[in-house]
Amino acid sequence: MSSLEHDHATCADMLRRSGSSFALPIRLLPAEKRRGTTALYAFCRRADDIVDDAGAAHAARIALDAFESALRSALAGATVDDLVIRAVVDTARRFAIPVECLFEILAGVRMDLDQHAYETFAELEEYCRRVASAVGLASIHVWGFRSAEAIPTAHACGLAFQLTNILRDIPEDLGRGRVYLPREDFSATGCTVDDLRAGRIDPGFARLADLQVSRAERYFKQAESLDRMLSTDGRVVWRAMFGVYRSMLGAVRQAGPAIFTTRVRPGRPRLVAAALATLVAGVRLPRVL
Repeated sequence: MSSLEHDHATCADMLRRSGSSFALPIRLLPAEKRRGTTALYAFCRRADDIVDDAGAAHAARIALDAFESALRSALAGATVDDLVIRAVVDTARRFAIPVECLFEILAGVRMDLDQHAYETFAELEEYCRRVASAVGLASIHVWGFRSAEAIPTAHACGLAFQLTNILRDIPEDLGRGRVYLPREDFSATGCTVDDLRAGRIDPGFARLADLQVSRAERYFKQAESLDRMLSTDGRVVWRAMFGVYRSMLGAVRQAGPAIFTTRVRPGRPRLVAAALATLVAGVRLPRVL
């Protein structure tokens, strides 16, 4: 096995061990695109883990700076030790991924070190653009797309997916001191962040949950048109991911205000069924519950 093959094999192992909902859809890609998408996943996973597992913000900043420095060096043609960096740089070169996407992803995870709350949805959208839409834009370069319209549509898709992640993970994020839901939405629905932190979930939180789900659903609707803009390979993997995430959002809607105290965990059979249904029938299905 060559050094580069070993680098990509390491990324594949990271994906296998992650339990990520992306693992099954990625397997639907042809080998070369599967390898590239897996390298992107591993790059994002490493960046997230640097921030979430460091324990102290100062240590995370140092580690993230080193990771970004290695990325810059590798893109400039230098030899680096980091296997994931080598794999993602190989992917960026093979598929002409705009390298700005990779730096935007790092800027997004860096925001988790410096910003633990958001006043407005516009602020949250900027975070989602970096940590999710930039990933989507990089991914469609690997998968193939037919129209420049795919770029803003990929942003809408990134928002839909990331907002779903945020709603699924509210208790876990609270444990890290983070509240992603905008304070303006708390005010609009008669809730407070202090009540959320204290576990005082009054009737206003049902309105807050509904506001967040409705917003995510609007972005899912905007993202539907990406289906006709992708290559055949891209459409297959994207439909499966779209089905998985839309099913997750359905589980969030079902949970209602319980999302503020319990992480939503839809079962794997449900997610697989949603992926298969969307893959076969397309994205214009009734909302999956």
